[in-house]
Amino acid sequence: MLISLIWKHDLDPIIYQFTESLAIRWYGLAYVVGFMAGAWLLHIYHKKGLSPLDSNQQSDLFLAIIAGVIIGGRLGYFAFYAPRDFLENPLVFFQFTQGGMASHGGFIGVILAGWFMSRRLKTPFLKIGDLLATLAPPGLLFGRLANFVNGELWGKPTDGSWGVIFPGAGDFPRHPSQLYEAGLEGLLMLIYTQIRIWTSPVLKNHPGQIGGEFLLGYSIVRVIGEQFREPDIGIDPIFGLNRGAILSILMAAAGIAIILYARRKAS
Repeated sequence: MLISLIWKHDLDPIIYQFTESLAIRWYGLAYVVGFMAGAWLLHIYHKKGLSPLDSNQQSDLFLAIIAGVIIGGRLGYFAFYAPRDFLENPLVFFQFTQGGMASHGGFIGVILAGWFMSRRLKTPFLKIGDLLATLAPPGLLFGRLANFVNGELWGKPTDGSWGVIFPGAGDFPRHPSQLYEAGLEGLLMLIYTQIRIWTSPVLKNHPGQIGGEFLLGYSIVRVIGEQFREPDIGIDPIFGLNRGAILSILMAAAGIAIILYARRKAS
C-alpha cells in the first residue's frame, strides 16, 4: 500500500548543457544563490546599523568568503573523506564537475578568510565571525537541496511512505536525508540566527557569541541529520558515529569554548 507512494528520483542535475564538458548545474547555481543571499544580508546589516562594513568592504569580504568556501570545502573533502585520491593525484582538486565538497572544510576556510579580512579591515575578528555565522545558513539550505537534486548523499533505507528510490542506491526507498539536512542546517539555523541578530543586543554586547551559537547549533542538527544518512563508503563509523557526526562534535566543543570566551570577555 505504502510502496505506491514511493517516488523514484529522476531529477536532472544539469540545467542546460552547452558542450560535453560545459554545463549549468543545479549544484553550481545553489552556490551562486547562497552567495547572493549572504551578500544581500550583509548589505541589509550595514543599512540597519548592525554591520560596520561599507559596500567596498563587503565586496572584499565576500571575495574572501568565496575563496574560503571553495578552497576549504575541497581540501576538507579530500582531507576528511578521500585523502588517498588527493595523494595519488593532487590535480583532482580542480575536477569540480566530479563533486566533492565538505561543509566542515568550508567552515574552516570561511573562518580563516574572516580572520584574514578582520586584520585587513581592522575590525575585531569576533564581530566578523558573528556576521559570517548568520550568512552561512542560506548556502547550506540551497547546497543540501542541490544534493537532493543530484541524487547524492542519500539516506538509510526506510519503510516510510516518504522514502525515495535514488539512482545507484538500490531498488528500495531511502530517507531523503538531504531534505532533512536542508531543513535543519539551512532553514532552522537561518531562522535562529536571524532572530538572534535582530531581536537581541548580543551582537553588540557579546561579540563572538552568535558565532559560537551557530557552531554549536549546527553541530547538534548535523548529528541529528547524520542518523538518517547512509555512511560514506569505505569509511567505518567510530563508536557508531560517522565522520560527519564526529567532526560536528569537535565543532560543538569549539562553539561552546567561543561562547564562554565571549561571555567572559564582555563581563
